[in-house]
Amino acid sequence: MNLLEYFKVRSSDGQPLVLATVFETVGSTYSKAGGQMIIDSSGNFCGMLSGGCLEGDLVERARRVVDTCAAETASYDLSADDELWGLGVGCDGTMRVLLQPLTKESGYQPFATIAEIIDGGHAARVAIVIAASSAAINVGATAILHRDTFQSFGMDDDLADSVQREFGETASGTVRHTDTPDGGCTVLYARIEPPPALLVLGAGLDSEPVIRIAHELGWRCAICDHRPAYIESRSFPARTHVICCAVDELHRQIDLDQFDTAIVMSHHLASDRSYLRQLATSGVGYIGLLGPIGRRNRLLRELDDVADALRDRLHGPAGIDLGGRGPGPIALSIIAEMQQYLSQRG
Repeated sequence: MNLLEYFKVRSSDGQPLVLATVFETVGSTYSKAGGQMIIDSSGNFCGMLSGGCLEGDLVERARRVVDTCAAETASYDLSADDELWGLGVGCDGTMRVLLQPLTKESGYQPFATIAEIIDGGHAARVAIVIAASSAAINVGATAILHRDTFQSFGMDDDLADSVQREFGETASGTVRHTDTPDGGCTVLYARIEPPPALLVLGAGLDSEPVIRIAHELGWRCAICDHRPAYIESRSFPARTHVICCAVDELHRQIDLDQFDTAIVMSHHLASDRSYLRQLATSGVGYIGLLGPIGRRNRLLRELDDVADALRDRLHGPAGIDLGGRGPGPIALSIIAEMQQYLSQRG
């Protein structure tokens, strides 16, 4: 279960939650700034900020945040050379984490809005108060700028106006000091990005592990096939967007530009040709194709008028050679190559 799914399930029960967000790191750490996890009132959690070393302490701190309904920060020394007084986990870095209460009474804000934006496949900017010199300023107060819409949670008008002005001149990942009539505060400005979106074209048996691995990584997944029997006989995670339509109608059924990666795997030459033709005019950055090099070259020859638009993006045979045979290892190799592309893209 990914973070958004966990949030939806737990918030539907009305129980209090705590959002833990890494806002500063120095040196080598498991998570970097922006890493998040959600902890429920029973100490269950989704997401990891360390290799399991910090989560127990974060759960205990989260219980206090639930009881007080007040945000707090935690600092962790992960240095390898101080096993007695440091945590001694061998990461050689430090990490600072903000824990924010999410309650039914507050509508689970600000994460409810963040989740809605991410779930819609959009990016946004956030500003979070991580320290304040006055009790009149709420640590954890958050502002969100999505397109031209500005929303604030837990901020008075003066602070919200100041933050809104600074959004336009502050780079993501920047920490700034802001003065208000109530006192000074430290604000982290960051960017939130939706998880990668994957389009699988062809619902054969080998499509299932591709979707499952991508879903485990938290990616947004869609699958399309023109054969109803293929679609109906497959088992995909609940949040998979499933499309059954004629091959040539794909671009009319879904906005191809919303996807970061696509894999063409219908095992049907004419269908693959049509899918590639439609992807050629899209903004999809990684396009994978199953099958040997000879099959790829044949398809490119037959797509003569759009072949040049595909060459720099087409990976065929798709996947990193990891060894192994069968649907599982092949799916892993495809997702690994996609992850490599996404990391290099930045």
